[in-house]
This record gives sequence, structure tokens and C-alpha cells, in this order.
Amino acid sequence: MHEAIDPVELIDIGANLTHDSFDHDRDDTLRRAGNAGVTRLIVTGASADGSRQAVELSRQHAGRLYATAGVHPHHADDFTDATRELIRELSGLDEVVAVGECGLDYFRNFSSHEGQVHAFEAQLQIAIESGKPVFLHQRDAHDAFLDLLRQYLPDISGGVAHCFTGNAEQMQAYLELGLYIGITGWICDERRGQDLREAVRELPLDRVLLETDAPYLLPRDLPEKPSSRRNEPALLPHVLRTLSRHMEKPATDVARAATRNTEKLFGIPA
Repeated sequence: MHEAIDPVELIDIGANLTHDSFDHDRDDTLRRAGNAGVTRLIVTGASADGSRQAVELSRQHAGRLYATAGVHPHHADDFTDATRELIRELSGLDEVVAVGECGLDYFRNFSSHEGQVHAFEAQLQIAIESGKPVFLHQRDAHDAFLDLLRQYLPDISGGVAHCFTGNAEQMQAYLELGLYIGITGWICDERRGQDLREAVRELPLDRVLLETDAPYLLPRDLPEKPSSRRNEPALLPHVLRTLSRHMEKPATDVARAATRNTEKLFGIPA
């Protein structure tokens, strides 16, 4: 049986709701999320067009949806001066609560390393100018990622290691920089998530954030998986339960901490 969770409003800090897999049932997706206790969501902007769409969607659901504005490292080679100005403009909007998704991805290498560093540094500078925190992505680029963050983070109002999948040593390095740690359904993967499961035993409650990264990262340990294989924000309580078990803390305590941390980092009204 699932552990009972006292009513706590959850916030999904990373949902790709502009993804075309939600085009046919986006309103129903939000309804299911609300029924599951996920009352607020941050819509990820990962490209120029995606950031515009995230802002528009958040305006349609003011007070419930918020947005990030940024360019994922996969799209870094497309980062131009016009892109920089767009992200700078969007980051000044009230609907936008963070700059990103930005960072380095040397696993896929869909963009050159030089292009990724250029786009990342540009967005870190925008975060400094806007006063907004950063929504960070890193895969197989830990050392280069840390080097850049150490240069810029002292002048940035915080950030989150989005969809953290690393080990305890990497997590500690991010915590020492003052970052929050975003936990997704990766924690539910018995094949790939073992390092993360061990790491979160040392994750302080005042640094934990919850996210689905929907439609990606459907939890592998769901008792009944949707035929579409699509993840959605209504499944965030499942991520919470799995995380709390590996943190060895009550799910209600983790939920309350994650919501409080989200409001603090992103400046979202309680």
C-alpha cells in the first residue's frame, strides 16, 4: 500500500507541456494534475519557439502555470544574437521564473562543445541581468559545467540542477555551489538510478525539488503504465513516494519541503 500523504500542494518544476504529445489533451492533463494534488507547474522553455510557447501557455493559466525561457544545449548551435535578445526579453516577464533550460550536454553532442559553451555563458549572463535563477541541464559534462558555474553563480540568484541523475559526489558539488536538486522519475529506475538512489540519502530537505520532465521519464516502477508511455504531471506523487523512501523521510515532509523550496527559489507566491 502507498503511504498516506497529508494534503500538500505539489509543484512540478519541470514539465514540457508545450510538447506536441499534449496537443490533444493539454487541458485534461492539467485537470488530472490538479486532481492528483499538483496544483502548480513550471513549463520548460528549451528553445526560442518553445520559450515563447511556454510563456503563452502560462498566460492562459495565470497563477497556476509559470515558465522558463532558455535554449537547451541540444539547440545551442542555433543560438544567435536574435536568440539572446529574445531570451533577455522573455526573462524580464513576470510569467518567467527562471532562465533556461540551459547548460552542457556532452552525451548527445547535438551541438558543438564550443556552441554549447557560448550559449550557456550567454544565458548565465542573462540570469545575472534579470535577477532570475537558472534552470540547469548537465549530462556527461560535469567538470566543464562546474567550471562555468563557479564563475557566474556568485552573481546569480540561485538555480536548480534540473533532472539530476548523478552520484553523491556530483550532488555534493552542486550543493556546495548553493544549487537545489531536481528529482524526476529517474529515481524510479532500478537499472539506471542506483547512483541517484544512494545520493539522495544525503540530500537535505531544504534543497530538494520535484519534477516529472513530462512527457519524458515515465517512472519504470509504475504498477500500471499508460499505453502511450507518456509521462505527465499527475504522476508527480509517485516520484515523491519513491524519493521519500530512498531519502528515508516521510513523504509529507519531503512534499512540504519541496513546495516551500520551489516557492523560495522561483519567487512563486505561497
